[in-house]
Amino acid sequence: MNRREFIAASCAVMAAQLPVTSADAAIEAAPFLDALRQGRWRIMLTGGREAGADVARLDRQWDGNLVRLKLTNLSTAPIHVEEVVVFDIEHGLDAATQVYAEGFTMLSQTGGTLAEPVDLGYAERKHYRLPEPENLRTVYGILMLRGAGGRTVLGFTSCRRFIGRFGFDAKRLRVSIDTEGLALAPGESWELEELLVTAGDHRETLLAELAGRIEAHHPRLRHDPPPTGWCSWYWYGPRINVAAITANLDWIARNLSQLRYIQIDDGYQPIMGDWLETGKAFGGDVRGVLRQINDRGFEPAIWVAPFIASENSHLFGQHPDWFVKDDAGKPLRSDRIGFGGWRQGPWYCLDGTHPQAQQHLESLFHTLRNEWGCTYFKLDANYWGAIHGGRHFDPAATRVEAYRRGMQAILRGAGADAFLLGCNHPLWPSLGLIHGSRSSGDINRSWGTFASTARQNLLRAWQNGRLWWNDPDCVLLVDRPPGASTRRRQAEPLTDAQYLFHATAIFAAGGLILDGDDLTRITPKRLAILSKLLPPLAQSAKFSDESLQVGVTALPDRVIYSVFNWSDGPAENAIRLPARAQLKDYWSGQDLGEHEGEYSVHIPAGRSAVLIEATVSGATGRR
Repeated sequence: MNRREFIAASCAVMAAQLPVTSADAAIEAAPFLDALRQGRWRIMLTGGREAGADVARLDRQWDGNLVRLKLTNLSTAPIHVEEVVVFDIEHGLDAATQVYAEGFTMLSQTGGTLAEPVDLGYAERKHYRLPEPENLRTVYGILMLRGAGGRTVLGFTSCRRFIGRFGFDAKRLRVSIDTEGLALAPGESWELEELLVTAGDHRETLLAELAGRIEAHHPRLRHDPPPTGWCSWYWYGPRINVAAITANLDWIARNLSQLRYIQIDDGYQPIMGDWLETGKAFGGDVRGVLRQINDRGFEPAIWVAPFIASENSHLFGQHPDWFVKDDAGKPLRSDRIGFGGWRQGPWYCLDGTHPQAQQHLESLFHTLRNEWGCTYFKLDANYWGAIHGGRHFDPAATRVEAYRRGMQAILRGAGADAFLLGCNHPLWPSLGLIHGSRSSGDINRSWGTFASTARQNLLRAWQNGRLWWNDPDCVLLVDRPPGASTRRRQAEPLTDAQYLFHATAIFAAGGLILDGDDLTRITPKRLAILSKLLPPLAQSAKFSDESLQVGVTALPDRVIYSVFNWSDGPAENAIRLPARAQLKDYWSGQDLGEHEGEYSVHIPAGRSAVLIEATVSGATGRR
C-alpha cells in the first residue's frame, strides 16, 4: 500500500467504526420519514390563531431528499403570519435517540436525547429569552437524530429571510419557520427556506451532504489559509493598553513570526459604539499602534461590536433613529427582551434595514480598513443585529434580513481582502457573510472550560473549510501568577496534561490558531507546543460519533489520530491502521515503532489527549 492508498483507507476505516449497516438505517428511517411526509402543516397567525384552509396554503414540494416550501395567502385580506409549521408529527422514535443540534447563536448547541436534551453551551431560552413554541425544546438550523439503526439529519439549507427551527420532546417533532408576524398580502406568496431530510449510517457523510447544499445557496467567503495570530482579550481583558501590545509584538517578532495577525480586543474604545475613538486607559492612539504593527511586518487586527451601542455613546446620542425600535416607537433596550450586554449596558441594537445605519457601517469599516490599515475584524455581539421582538425601519423585513443587510454593508466597507470573523453571532443567518466563525463559547484557564469548548468545537468540525473557517477560540498555554488582581483571574491550577488536552483539541479543530497569553511569560516547553500548532492544518479531524474518542485527520503525506480521554480516570482507546505504519507521538516526537491492525493507546488518569502521527512504513512525514 502506498501513501495515498494508506490515507484513503484510514478515512474509510474511521467511517466504518460505527457498526451499522445501510439496511438497518433504512429500516429505522423509513417509518420516521413516512410519518414526516404525511405530517400535517399549520399556518399560525398573530394572536395564536390558526389560518383555515381557505385562508392560506403551504406547498411542500419534495425533490428527492429536499423539501421546497411556498406559502400563499388565499384570502382577500392581508394576513399576519407568526409561524409556518412545516411538519408536526408523533415521531415514533425511541426516547433515548441521541440528538445533535445547533442554536440560534454560536453560543448554543444541544446534545443528550429526545427525552433528556442537554445544553452544551448557553441555554438561549434563558439567556436571550428566545421563545420555545408549545414548550418543546427548540433548536435551529440542523437536527441530527441517532438511534440504534442509524442517523437522520434534518437541516435547513438556506437562511436568506427566515430562520428554520425544530421543536421536540420524547414523542413529538415540530419543524417550523419563524415568520415574525409579517404581513402577507392577498394572493401573495413567500418562497420559504429549503429543508434537507436525509438518512444514513455515517455522521460525516450526512453532514458533508448538508454543508454542500448550504454552500449552493450561500457560497463560502474564501480567505485562505486560516489566519494565525495573537489576541489581547484572554490575558488583559478590557484593560488592554499600548505597553502590553508592544511587549507582545516585540516578543512575537523575535520568537514566533508565524503569528501574523495582532488583534486588539475589547477595551481600546471609550464606550460601546464609538469605535473610531480611543479610551484614556489605553495609553495612546489606537491608529498609531496599528500602524506600528503594520510597520513591523504584521497584520493589524481589531475587535468591533458593530450592531450595538451604549446609551451614553456618541453614536446612540446623535442617531437614536438608526436603532431597532420597541412597540412604542422608541429605541429598544435589549435587556427588556433578553440579555442586555456584558459591559456598559443595556445595549441598543443598530437596525440593518435603515439606509443611514447601512451607510454608517460601510463607512466605519472603510475607515478601519483603508485609513487605519486593519485587515482582520473580530465582529462580536452580532446576535444583537438579529434581535427578536423589535420593529425595523423596513416593516417588511425580518430580523434575519436586518442582520444580513447590515453585514453586507460591513463587507462592502471592509473590502474583498479583509478577514471577517463572526463571534457571538446568529449562526445560520451568518451563512455566506463571514470568513470565520467562532465555534465555541469563550475559553478560560480552567479544566471545565477546556473540556466544554473542546466538545463544542469538535462537534462543529464539519463546518470548517465548508461553510467558513472555524475559530476554536484562543489557545492558552501560560499560567497566571497568583494574586494578579489587575488581570483576569485563573480559575484553578492546571496540569501539563490538561494543557496538552486543550492544545490537542485546538489541533483537531483544524481552523484558526490565535494565542491568548502574555507571550513574554511563556516557558520553552509551552512554546514548543504552540510552535507545533503552526501553521494551521486547514482540515478538521473526523469522528465516527459524538463520543469524540478518536479523530482522524488525513493530510497529503500522513494521517494524524487525535485520541481523547474525557474522563478523570485512565482510558484505553484504539486506532485502526489499514496497513503497516510507522507511528510517533506528535507532541514529544517519541518513536512508537511500526504497527499494523489495531493499535492500543493508553491515556493515564488526569484528563488528557494524545496525537499520534502515522506514515506508511518506509515513508517520512514532515510538518
